[in-house]
Amino acid sequence: MLVQMSSMRDAYAQALLDLGSKDFRIVVLGADTSVSIKTSLFADRYPDRFFNVGIAEANMIGIAAGLALAGKIPFVSTYSAFVPGKCLDQIRNAIAYPNLDVKIVSSHGGLTVGPDGASHQTVEDVAAMRAIPRMHVVVPADANSTIALISHSLMLSGPFYFRLSRANVTEIYTPTDEIRVGTANILKEGSDVTIIATGVMVNEALEAGRLLSREGVSAEIIDSHTLKPLDSETILKSARKTGAIVTAEEQTIIGGLGSAVSETVCESYPVPVSKVGIRDTFGESGEHKELLVKYGLTPQEIVKASKKLVGSR
Repeated sequence: MLVQMSSMRDAYAQALLDLGSKDFRIVVLGADTSVSIKTSLFADRYPDRFFNVGIAEANMIGIAAGLALAGKIPFVSTYSAFVPGKCLDQIRNAIAYPNLDVKIVSSHGGLTVGPDGASHQTVEDVAAMRAIPRMHVVVPADANSTIALISHSLMLSGPFYFRLSRANVTEIYTPTDEIRVGTANILKEGSDVTIIATGVMVNEALEAGRLLSREGVSAEIIDSHTLKPLDSETILKSARKTGAIVTAEEQTIIGGLGSAVSETVCESYPVPVSKVGIRDTFGESGEHKELLVKYGLTPQEIVKASKKLVGSR
């Protein structure tokens, strides 16, 4: 089977061009990373609606807040090591507290940044942003879902945090699939265990499902691209069906997807939850596929966790 790879950054750039041609309230802000994130394409087409503030990320957030108050819809973009990495206070107080319509789209999240090393591999950004009141937190799985979720966010007012990956990813969705903020997508029905993944780990979860099926284990695969607001209804329905959940995320399991899912089932329908993710550690420099293996973010680890839960019942 031919595997199609695509770039979330290219998809984001295309989404901005398409949306910007229809809604002239859209403005884009960058911090000297617009070439690598591809927002320079928006700057080329709409130079009067693009602002490069330089290496001044906290100031960029303040400018975005002012533009939002003036009726614009700012898209703020740089690496996740810098936003939210360098300006959590400004995001909290200038954007989230007044509930402004600012879309923060950070690229280069997680271990798949690769050779840039631990200083640029933000494994805690999702947990930090999820804890901020009023903040939407979205982690797309591929290029088509990036376009769909960015587009849908325009219909929803308020602050957003999107986390994109640097590495090219396997295409999971088609351009016509329905993907909406706040609604998880069931990619495969199953009855023995539920695997809930987000971001680049969705493809790993699908592969784990294929491996499990060869061993007679029926896994339900869910793409929980929106971590906040979490689609509790879909998750609880699946928990009642399978009785066990494995979560998979390319970020710390402290405060991320695994925590969100655990909070939901604990309060409404307790089932065992096993978390596949980064375990309270920093990353290191290396090729992104090697790093995923070293830190246990693989289909094999998801399979192991799933079989352990199924076997314990």
